[in-house]
Amino acid sequence: MSETIVVKIGSNILASEKGLNEKTIEQLAWDISAAHDEGYDMVVVSSGAVAAGRYKLSIEGRIRDINLKQAVAAVGQSSLVWAYEKAFGAFGKKVAQVLLTRDVFSDRKRFINAGNTLNTLLSLKVIPIINENDTVSVEELKFGDNDMLAALVATLLNASKLIILSDIDGLYTADPRKNSKAELIGEVAEITDEIEALAGGAGTISGTGGMYSKVKAAKIATAHGVTVTIINGKKSGQLASVLRGGTAFGTTFAAKAKKHGARKSWIASYLHTRGSVCLDEGAAKAVVSNGKSLLPSGVRSIEGSFERGDAVYCITLDGKKIAKGIVNYGSSELLRIAGHKTSEIEGLLGYKYSDEIIHRNNLTLL
Repeated sequence: MSETIVVKIGSNILASEKGLNEKTIEQLAWDISAAHDEGYDMVVVSSGAVAAGRYKLSIEGRIRDINLKQAVAAVGQSSLVWAYEKAFGAFGKKVAQVLLTRDVFSDRKRFINAGNTLNTLLSLKVIPIINENDTVSVEELKFGDNDMLAALVATLLNASKLIILSDIDGLYTADPRKNSKAELIGEVAEITDEIEALAGGAGTISGTGGMYSKVKAAKIATAHGVTVTIINGKKSGQLASVLRGGTAFGTTFAAKAKKHGARKSWIASYLHTRGSVCLDEGAAKAVVSNGKSLLPSGVRSIEGSFERGDAVYCITLDGKKIAKGIVNYGSSELLRIAGHKTSEIEGLLGYKYSDEIIHRNNLTLL
């Protein structure tokens, strides 16, 4: 079976004053086609639809209105795919447009079907060009950025590598645009709290060169056995080198051994969380150390509004996320039975779905 490599290309790499930089796309197509010729299954996750649409519609500046942005993406998507089709066609390659939304990954049947479709395309020697379906995505279910989409696609396809093209050389010890003494980190064995801190946080404007979303994506992908490398997509030769196994460029995040089965991996990485339940010390220990289900007696408090069958985080009293699972009761029901014994559920609610708030088969540790 061929190895699969996913290449994520951001709009900052593709965008130009005329919408899309065709020379850049041609060079990327050359590099990716060369790897395809060597027997690798190649997948591209690409932004750029909004940039292309903005040029076609003569709209200047950043678009903040959601409806306008979705409309502009619809206009630009055809230009984006045509640019790739033309570029890859020059090397005898066929491409396919695949637009995904977050809920595809949250629904088990659609998740499996998406994987089957992509694997069929790869078996036909087609290079999928994947993007988020911005036109229909609702804000609360968006991937947030294509770094996360690329990580989820890489895990879905059991890819060996995910290569993320950035506009800087990789992860640094400080922001290289502000600190001349910042040093490039060549390899990261494990994504620790310190590594995440170097990348900045969700509330920062950029982190160390816009690395936060990329490191977050790398954390998900590496946990599923995917090696992740961040390189400078604007520098000629870097992608070609990494595709050949070179390590001279960028920051590489080492893959970890897979710790979950298929279902628990799906819960851990793909299900969109709707809230959280706070566990007392005894319940937290039972879940983490003893592999037990979560019972109502161990729940201290609830955050968020969710329904039965939704995914939630399990957090400790000090706010640490320790697990993620599918609840058997909604938040309004949990407010009534939290802290009570299992034997009391039916008396409090008038019915009982299950003894457990989250069964251990639907609970995965983080």
